[in-house]
Amino acid sequence: MEGSYAKVLLVSANVGSIFEDPEHMLKLWLREFLKCVSYYEPEFVALHCQEVGGKNYEASMQHVNQFVKAMLGCEELQKYDRARVFLDEDYTAADKFTALGNLYFIHESLEDVSIWDFVECKFIPVEGREVLSGNIENVQIKEKAKFPQDFFPEFKWSRKGFIRTRWNVKNCVYDLVNIHLFHDASNIIAMQRSPSVYSDNRKAAFLHTLQRFDQDQYDKVPMFIFGDFNFRLDVNLLVQDLTAKTKSQQIKGKKDQVAKIVYTEEGNGKVVLTVETKGFDHHEKHSEVFSKRAKSLQRYDVEMQSYKDKVAEFEISFPPSYPFCEDVNDGLSYMKTRCPSWCDRILMSHSAKNIIVNDDKHKPKYDVIGRETCMGDHKPVYLFVNLKRSQAPTVSAPELLQLPTATEVIIPSTQVKISHVDTTKYIHIRQQNGTSTRVFRETSV
Repeated sequence: MEGSYAKVLLVSANVGSIFEDPEHMLKLWLREFLKCVSYYEPEFVALHCQEVGGKNYEASMQHVNQFVKAMLGCEELQKYDRARVFLDEDYTAADKFTALGNLYFIHESLEDVSIWDFVECKFIPVEGREVLSGNIENVQIKEKAKFPQDFFPEFKWSRKGFIRTRWNVKNCVYDLVNIHLFHDASNIIAMQRSPSVYSDNRKAAFLHTLQRFDQDQYDKVPMFIFGDFNFRLDVNLLVQDLTAKTKSQQIKGKKDQVAKIVYTEEGNGKVVLTVETKGFDHHEKHSEVFSKRAKSLQRYDVEMQSYKDKVAEFEISFPPSYPFCEDVNDGLSYMKTRCPSWCDRILMSHSAKNIIVNDDKHKPKYDVIGRETCMGDHKPVYLFVNLKRSQAPTVSAPELLQLPTATEVIIPSTQVKISHVDTTKYIHIRQQNGTSTRVFRETSV
């Protein structure tokens, strides 16, 4: 019976801040991620990253290469003999750049795995390891889009969008979507009303994405959507509750705009809460309120309710995933920049719940990685599940697309092989253990 299931680990991780201190933070991040992989021993690992390269992307490119090399070369993943790595790295293409990274690892014990070609509308057998990076617009085994600029009416057109892949694992077909939605630019603006203007913008983009998938030409299959949704607590209602017995004082800044709001206890003037554009400080009780009493905060976590007819989520039993302190010696404290929230999520279509085994022996596990370790400002969120094997393919064109035989040019001193597949060039890098990685020509790894 176990052979009819596939053990799958889905991980969402906004990795932007780990590139700010790669010497220390990258090692900690990889250690905790690989510890999770070793514990669950999944047959299929899907890691969806956002903000690959961090804020200073051009300067951090070398660290992205280090990140990928470390992942492909680590001992814990050597039995994952097949991999597909998608890295949207072309930051010069302002209208297309998303800084998203989708990394997939398939264990040697898992047979019958193929990936969908969105142009040919056929499945391709997954063999070996491939890194697809740089400008990946012409890569056919993914669908990628940046949100149109009209979704940013009052804000800078930032790198937000999605990358979708479709998989056939043990005859079970499903989509895996990496998504990054808009953040809250100002705490003061966010608390002005419920829902906030930022929540409205996220809703427009997310519904646009779901509608796109619903109306496209591809067959409808179960879908897992995981990434940085940037869902925030309803700060308007939360602040009202936190400051019920206080008085407030507004401090103006440039252009006579409110720059800070200070809430003090009536009578003694003791400061309870300070809210700024990029500051949110619950004095003395910040850690207690947002870490120790996380469960009580869930009544303010209401953004997900707008999509319950379209997507589902397992019960959250972990603290808010953002914004954690970036001190490598502190993995528990939150920064006092934003109201802590469950930004990083793993959602699924309702049909996806039908392919998840959920009994006494096989319980899905939804949690964070590195609960007490510094993982950057976002804690990675994971879902470990057993997925059923379908009795028959659920797509209308299940036949496999066979790749043409690659033309090889061997350079003995470097053990590099140049391949020409259709019009796309690859470099094959052989590793000491005998395995090889096929690297897309645009990749700088």
